[in-house]
Amino acid sequence: MNHLLLILLITLQAIMDRIYKNVMSKVQEMSYVQRTLFKLGYDYKLEQIKRGYDTPLCNILFKKVKALLGGNIRMMLSGGAPLSPSTQRFMNVCFCCPIGQGYGLTETCGAGTITEVSDYSTGRVGAPLICCEVKLRDWPEGGYTTQDKPQPRGEILIGGPNVTMGYYKSEHLNEDYFVDEKGQRWFCTGDIGEIHPDGSLQIVDRKKDLVKLQAGEFVSLGKVESALKNCPLIENICAYANSDHDYVISFVVPNQKQLTALASKKGVEGTWEDICNHPAMEAEVLKAIKEAAASIKLQRFEIPVKVRLSPEPWTPETGLVTDAFKLKRKELKDHYLNDIERMYGGK
Repeated sequence: MNHLLLILLITLQAIMDRIYKNVMSKVQEMSYVQRTLFKLGYDYKLEQIKRGYDTPLCNILFKKVKALLGGNIRMMLSGGAPLSPSTQRFMNVCFCCPIGQGYGLTETCGAGTITEVSDYSTGRVGAPLICCEVKLRDWPEGGYTTQDKPQPRGEILIGGPNVTMGYYKSEHLNEDYFVDEKGQRWFCTGDIGEIHPDGSLQIVDRKKDLVKLQAGEFVSLGKVESALKNCPLIENICAYANSDHDYVISFVVPNQKQLTALASKKGVEGTWEDICNHPAMEAEVLKAIKEAAASIKLQRFEIPVKVRLSPEPWTPETGLVTDAFKLKRKELKDHYLNDIERMYGGK
């Protein structure tokens, strides 16, 4: 018998997204009766969670899902990247425990904010920890100010004894990322936040992810990627935009099982690489992207209109993502340079 009681699971957003997609894929393979029961139980519990209640009897339906992580999880904490509302709600419902989010950076020793255990809202990262302070700074170029209504918005600055003194052997970067005010050192995160009336912080954008299109609209690449990652055909996605053009493109690592099954239905044959390079499959993934974008109400100019399917997964070994599986945009741009030129009408 296993006597180990696992109280807390700390994991990356990417892991939770993968669990969500795998479980929902299994649900689609269930019989009609099982699928209907799962959906009824899921929808009912989701509504009760939004009201602040639990459903002990309904939790029996999710016993097998809970068992995927041992069955003894009491709380989960997610970090590394924003957790999509749909994934967070799924984990709340199917693993029958609170899902918290934390926010911080290497330069702040990881400490920043964390949600309360009793906070079942989505998209927020909680209030500041006792070791630091958080404030917002206007960023007029992006349209964010502390005078915004209904909540103040701006670039997030974190100050306190947990903030590093600077970059080792890269002192030239310090002026761009650190400011000293009245004896306190502040780190300029580059993230755009919004502070709610209860003091909880929400990340709404990132300065480096914002691209101004030819027509003047600002597109948040991170927002687009986060919104589309839960599309069943997508394993990973990188959105890209060029200010000389008026539309967004994307690079996608497809879900091999899902895309292979779809290719078989469409009569597309060949190796995995052949399937990814087939125009019909690109069209199918674009169709799925548009459907997903419509369901989560992305703006028209935010939706990628062209896609390049990558048969190779992005791993730290390829140099296209970090050890925490965050996208390396410069490396991805260089890797897909020929595809970018093609999708933007080049040679």
